[in-house]
Amino acid sequence: MEIAINDYGVGAAVATDLVNTSPTVRGAAGEALLGPDALAAFLGEHDLRPDAVAGGRALTEDDLFQVVLLRREVRAIVETETEEQAVAGAAVLAGRAGLVPVLRRDADGGWQWYVPTAPDAPLADELAALIGIGLFGVVRALGHERFRACAAPDCRGVFVDISRAGRRRYCMPELCGNRLNVANHRARRMGSVAR
Repeated sequence: MEIAINDYGVGAAVATDLVNTSPTVRGAAGEALLGPDALAAFLGEHDLRPDAVAGGRALTEDDLFQVVLLRREVRAIVETETEEQAVAGAAVLAGRAGLVPVLRRDADGGWQWYVPTAPDAPLADELAALIGIGLFGVVRALGHERFRACAAPDCRGVFVDISRAGRRRYCMPELCGNRLNVANHRARRMGSVAR
């Protein structure tokens, strides 16, 4: 796998989405990564084609177990209190499979930085490198304050805000934001009915 250094948003988005597959975040919906097929779907949703699954190798229960462990590591980094802690955690992730950066021409002929992953690296290590490099990019370009807890009162989710304006409030806007909007709407209706 080659990880483009200039597109940190990919790794940051994978970090956020991976953390939010946890039953800790999803509550009653439970675990999102229930088996190797769910993990394959997760990779597909992010258009990821790690070398570890090249050639049609099927994902295994061990791949799933290792990615679930990675999910815990990523959450811990997103919850760090300082930039230095976030950078140190991202360095550990990037070092799991990331090799020295290379400069290579892209499809348009321009020079781009890439971090290749080690040959035969396990899936979780390739994902760790992608996420680590993404988190490096966020700290450098946007700042550590973009690592946030979900603003929904009943949610334990965390996320990395890579939005242009930096005003994202919810780990899963379509779920947490909608849930809060519905609750606020109901409270307003109950208030107007009581009058």
